[in-house]
Amino acid sequence: MANKLVIVESPAKARTIGTFLGKDFTVEASIGHIRDLPQPSELPATMKKGPYGKFAVDVNDGFKPYYVVDPDKKKLVTALKKALKEADELYLATDEDREGEAIAWHLLEVLKPKVPVKRMVFHEITKEAIGRALDNPRDLDTNLVDAQETRRILDRLVGYEVSPLLWRKVGAGLSAGRVQSVATRLVVDRERERMAFKSANYWDVSADLLPQSGPDAGSLFTARLTALGDHRVATSRDFNDAGELRPASQKQSVVHLGEAAAKAIADALAGAPAKVSGLETKESQRRPLPPFTTSTLQQEASRKLRMSARDTMRTAQTLYENGFITYMRTDSTDLSTQAISAARSQAAELYGADHVPANPNHYGKKAKGAQEAHEAIRPAGDNFRRPTEVKGQLTGAQFALYDLIWKRTVASQMKPATVQTATLSVQAPLGDLSAVLGAEDALGVQAQDVQATLSASGTIVTFKGFLAAYEEGRDEEERPKANGDTRLPQVSAGDALETDSAQANGHDTNPPARYTEASLVKKLEELGIGRPSTYAATISVIMDRGYVERRGQALIPSWLAFSVTRLLEDNLGGLVDYDFTASMERDLDLIASGELNGPDWLGAFYLGEGDLPVTKALPGGLQREVEDLGEIDARALNSMEVGEGVNVRVGRYGPYLEKADGSRASVPNGVAPDELTAEMIAEIFAQNADDGRELGVDPATGHMIVAKNGRYGPYVTEILPEEPEEAAPAEGEKKPAKGRKKAKPKPRTASIFKTMDLSTVTLEQALQLMSLPRVVGKDPADGEEITAQNGRFGPYLKKGSDSRSLENEEQLLTITLDEALAIYAQPKTRGRRAAVPPLREFGEDPVSGKPVKIKDGRFGPYITDGVTNITVPKSETVEGITEERAFELLAEKRAKGPAKKRTTRKTTTKKTTAKKSTAKKTATKKTATKKAE
Repeated sequence: MANKLVIVESPAKARTIGTFLGKDFTVEASIGHIRDLPQPSELPATMKKGPYGKFAVDVNDGFKPYYVVDPDKKKLVTALKKALKEADELYLATDEDREGEAIAWHLLEVLKPKVPVKRMVFHEITKEAIGRALDNPRDLDTNLVDAQETRRILDRLVGYEVSPLLWRKVGAGLSAGRVQSVATRLVVDRERERMAFKSANYWDVSADLLPQSGPDAGSLFTARLTALGDHRVATSRDFNDAGELRPASQKQSVVHLGEAAAKAIADALAGAPAKVSGLETKESQRRPLPPFTTSTLQQEASRKLRMSARDTMRTAQTLYENGFITYMRTDSTDLSTQAISAARSQAAELYGADHVPANPNHYGKKAKGAQEAHEAIRPAGDNFRRPTEVKGQLTGAQFALYDLIWKRTVASQMKPATVQTATLSVQAPLGDLSAVLGAEDALGVQAQDVQATLSASGTIVTFKGFLAAYEEGRDEEERPKANGDTRLPQVSAGDALETDSAQANGHDTNPPARYTEASLVKKLEELGIGRPSTYAATISVIMDRGYVERRGQALIPSWLAFSVTRLLEDNLGGLVDYDFTASMERDLDLIASGELNGPDWLGAFYLGEGDLPVTKALPGGLQREVEDLGEIDARALNSMEVGEGVNVRVGRYGPYLEKADGSRASVPNGVAPDELTAEMIAEIFAQNADDGRELGVDPATGHMIVAKNGRYGPYVTEILPEEPEEAAPAEGEKKPAKGRKKAKPKPRTASIFKTMDLSTVTLEQALQLMSLPRVVGKDPADGEEITAQNGRFGPYLKKGSDSRSLENEEQLLTITLDEALAIYAQPKTRGRRAAVPPLREFGEDPVSGKPVKIKDGRFGPYITDGVTNITVPKSETVEGITEERAFELLAEKRAKGPAKKRTTRKTTTKKTTAKKSTAKKTATKKTATKKAE
């Protein structure tokens, strides 16, 4: 009987494909890449001083890489080789993108098969698609492999050349990257715009009007003041970022209303007769959007589902691997003939045949260089499963994403929506306003005979079309549009209107909106920077590095990001130039299509060889650019002026403010760069003053108690009186004999609780805090003293050597002896706290057959089936982990095998200082190189 070995990337994908293949097939998973470039410190000793020593790439010999099998994958590779020995054919079924093609190539290089090899590709995991893929295998695409290898080497060169520069001039553990540094710059540039922005105040007037006759007599509607005579009333778009009114056009001048003028006009409108001066009706169509690409899926999931780019891609990966959607890494908006037929059929069945056009809608490829799969993201299969059919099979996040994809796909094959918009103009004489505005107001409006023009608009959807299935969300910076109909009463030109009321409203112009993950992805794609399939990883990296944090949906840069961006802009501007970074991506596309040679392009980029366009931004190549940088003033680099005589400096322990006189104050956590106004700075210095905030005098000691903000957070302390200096000996007296100096008394100090606020902490609370550790009482059974203390891992009780955790810090001050004895009466549990129920529970693991849970451990939440444990990755949340993801993480941990135990060699030889120094230096260097990329 024939045995065919199929290798895919993930265990989940292997399980799904295995259900479609017969007994003649064995499906195994490589769990991603099996080999990669090693850290230079992990190279064989004979290679460390050779041409591969710096990058694990020989830059002088065609940029030849040196690959090694990941130590965690050695057992897996052994298992794959064993499976291959028993196989008659090998099918490489990794994804059909650059990364998948490269994984297939590395498998070939390592496994060295002696049986026929076929490249099996598909865009969805359904029985029909797998059958078609088996019948139509192809050869390995070496151009795609070259493009992936070029990108990998490029990222190694950039990371290892630039990251050490950041370590020396900004801070340890930082990294630079071809795409991550540009993404960081985009977020920093937006924050710079917000910091430079000056708000302008303007007022407008609105009136509630009632038709006096006709079918809609008495129907209230609202109109907004748009003009006074020939002067248009200014709105937010008439002001620039400096808070100044933009120059008026030649057609119509602009009038800027202040509070007094707006209220005067509102009062005048309230009693003024009004009439309809014009009515314009316009019909338009809104066309459906194309089905999802990787980028648009990330954007829409962020807007509508509040999912991060990483969570979106991980959930989509699970849906794809389990056969619910097509491949989720794609730049194409095309749909296959079968998909078009399925979408049109479901649209007609659900919304009516009149909602489906006579001919299919075709969108083509969205991106010019699109080559990451040939079809858009859509429900899998030749006949789509409706959301109601799959709801019971999916988790909440999976179902929400599938529902979104299904709606967008079906809507893309529906008719446009027809929308009718009516615009109503109203005229109202305001009479003589000179008593309020003066003979001629400073606004430039003649006050004696002022004619007001108001406008109202309404929109109705006369034919829903695709809107019956789906409507796209909008980014924060886009002007919101009303959902549904906004109707105006039926009136005609000349009809009289009654003014029910009028209001004056003040407004301030707003700075440019911060990027969200959705709008940042959109901007990166517009600029042509990076690949949509890597955007999720890019955003995760800049957040993990501390360059960007998320507040709600907004992305806010740290001061650290300002320093890193400034260093790159001032010294290696080409690397963060938007056009240059986009051109690099286009060059990688040319390598993928075979129009450019990878090593030649790397030679131009790094060594400055040849005359390719890439050398224009980096004359002489990256290597020479870095070597010729010269001295960089680290202090100036990490200093940014935020006020008159005040700078923000990025220090070892975080950002702090520094005045010209040398006084300093830490920048509180959570304060965004654009929030550091003069008022905020003054408040921070007041709270961080050396003397602190005086709370009062301790009645027991007479010492002043103050609250301060220190390096390790807010705290309270006492001010001890200065000790008098010893009197000098009188003439002829002997000096006292020298002895050990008496130690100065230390002030009592205590950190304030997390639930307390530095600005509101009271004297009573401060005295309680400084009384810790507190004696709760004695155990009557053994007479041992029980104390309440605050420790490294939180509040706890201590009796001799027996300690028990408390639930919160407040218990340190309130717990009674009886409550403490009750805690000690309970059996002691292993670890620092009592057992708690699991945070999440899943089904049985497909390998071990045991129930999988997420528990809260000493070092954070972890996933376990009772045999294998793995910590929840920092980039993921307990709530966001799906059942499939939990199974996958456990499978990856099993594949790695048990952690190697560190062995300590005993020696009788004393370690010299020199050896210690060398060992420490080597360890530091090894750690640093791991962070370079």
